[in-house]
Amino acid sequence: MGIPVKLQAFEGPLDLLLHLIDKNKVNIYDIPIVEITDQYLAYIEEMQRQDLNVMSEFLVMAATLIDIKSKMLLPPEVDEEGEELDPREELVQKLLEYKMYKYMSYELRDREEDAAYHLYKKENIPDEVKAYREPVNLDDLLKDVTLSRLNTVFQEIMKRREDRIDPIRSRFGKIEKDEVDLNETMAFVEQYIMDRGSCTFRNLLTLQKGKMYMVVTFMTILELMKVGKIGVEQNGTFAEIYITAKDPSEWNVPNDRENPEE
Repeated sequence: MGIPVKLQAFEGPLDLLLHLIDKNKVNIYDIPIVEITDQYLAYIEEMQRQDLNVMSEFLVMAATLIDIKSKMLLPPEVDEEGEELDPREELVQKLLEYKMYKYMSYELRDREEDAAYHLYKKENIPDEVKAYREPVNLDDLLKDVTLSRLNTVFQEIMKRREDRIDPIRSRFGKIEKDEVDLNETMAFVEQYIMDRGSCTFRNLLTLQKGKMYMVVTFMTILELMKVGKIGVEQNGTFAEIYITAKDPSEWNVPNDRENPEE
């Protein structure tokens, strides 16, 4: 049975269905599909639209309603658990989703309209006012402070300081760079040997302090041995190392390097 329908613009087929459900005051979970389908088709017949794309959407929904109507006339289908399947279930879910988004759009529209009535004034507080700070009342600040409370706060601060200390790195010593001039140190070691004629390697290492001096001294000994300026003798493993200056005639260097002082 059809009812008179006043033509109005709808956003789409779901919007029209919601209108019919509200107009007939029926439960959206129990749609009288036969009655709603008849009313929907009656509205389609009265529509005069030139936009075929929009019209096609209404026709697709009409076909869907007719399909659901036909299934309602047949014996109900059951699922694997033996429960009856409602042909209207998918349509009901779409209507509920559409209804939710529709009312959300109304809420956003109302908020937009309300926002148009709000006016904002730019801040113009003088710098002197913004910089003002209320004076501190020392009596109020220290009224609850006691010696016991101060001690508690002090212990908490010290505990936090201890927690920040790395138990491993805190035991590392300070690394200091040895300031050693390579050329000057090599010349010093060579001159020392030449002036005395002989000495021990241990004696050379005690002349100055620092690991870098020891490394340079060892390198100098190797270089002097290479060019034949000194001879090195050791009578046993871990025994004392004796260094002896050789005669210039035995050196393996050019004449212009024979006298390091020139």
